[in-house]
Amino acid sequence: MGQNANSPDSLSGRGFWMDFTTVYYVLAGLLILVGIAGTVLPALPGLPLVFAGMLLAAWAGNFEQVGWLMLTVLGLLTLVSLGVDFLATAMGAKRVGASKLALIGAMVGTFAGLFFGPVGLFAGPFVGALAGELIHSRQFGQATKVGVGTWVGILVGTVLKLGLAFAMVALFVAAWIF
Repeated sequence: MGQNANSPDSLSGRGFWMDFTTVYYVLAGLLILVGIAGTVLPALPGLPLVFAGMLLAAWAGNFEQVGWLMLTVLGLLTLVSLGVDFLATAMGAKRVGASKLALIGAMVGTFAGLFFGPVGLFAGPFVGALAGELIHSRQFGQATKVGVGTWVGILVGTVLKLGLAFAMVALFVAAWIF
């Protein structure tokens, strides 16, 4: 198509040419999708991946559709998301008097839950917080209360991060269109 075979945006000698801008947009879309999944899956850095995808898409478009002001806002929302997760978990745990061992247990349970599918992701933080609180020498009733409180905090944090992810996507799309 009118592409120069020596252009950095083409692959020559293979009988076809490829516009790398399209590749960048596809990669950006994949980063955003994986990032949204990462708001629920603890092994993936959700919103930082969403932001990286948006930054890549803006770069691929030479920052014509989405400028630095919007990228700064999206970057700040990404930073807020990192604090939201921690604060929601800590507030849920603190509200029920959780020990540091319960918080550590919840983190371990969250990551261990990855190996047990959706049920593990759902139950892991509770079981980890419960175990941590039992090790801390609490009564079973109090440990259960701490496990539930910590789990609710993690759930609230996840919902807030998911909401932030969709808000970021909406802002990005609005900036791209308008």
